[in-house]
Amino acid sequence: MIQRDIFVSYSQPDRECAFKLVAQLEADGLGVWIAPRDISPAADWAEEIIEAISAARIMVLVFSSHCNDSPQVRREVERAVHRQVPVLPMRIEDVLPARSLEYFLSTQHWLDAFPPPREPYYARLSTHIASLLHATTGTRAAFVPQPIRADTRTPCDPAALELLEKQLAYHVGPMARVLVKRATVKASNREDLIRLLAAEVDSAPARQQFLDACR
Repeated sequence: MIQRDIFVSYSQPDRECAFKLVAQLEADGLGVWIAPRDISPAADWAEEIIEAISAARIMVLVFSSHCNDSPQVRREVERAVHRQVPVLPMRIEDVLPARSLEYFLSTQHWLDAFPPPREPYYARLSTHIASLLHATTGTRAAFVPQPIRADTRTPCDPAALELLEKQLAYHVGPMARVLVKRATVKASNREDLIRLLAAEVDSAPARQQFLDACR
């Protein structure tokens, strides 16, 4: 199995740029994960993205004005920060992040890829990432997907699980369904389940809001 150390996040209008960057990275021998190319047929989209982010050692964000308007990009960046995956923004426009992204990206080191042509920037970024990965070899364990274990424990009835999913979705978006499914396998009771789900909410005030709503 190819080890995909790099997760590329992008907004749909920047698809062409993102895939040209991927072509450069892979030509230089680096393992890259990008949607929708690497999502298995009939797979759960959110689950595959969460697993790919967890597996990555670095996220490259193809940043443009379109990212500021993309809830999907924001969720991916949030998950990377939550999983302690470094985020490396590559700006393809001279724009700054909106408030929804500024908290996560304002202290990062930007790499600019403008004005065109972008190909020299792609090559420079690829060299930079290769050196970063080489310098941090062994600091993040290779990701090995694990199957969902069969488990007869039911910490909540279906109606209660659905309610918890809705409460969590308010804070983390559609990936809530995947997170609830995973936590249900691990939890021994309802309180344990709520505790596991609360840990997925990054902001302390929002986490407390989730806990209050559940209890």
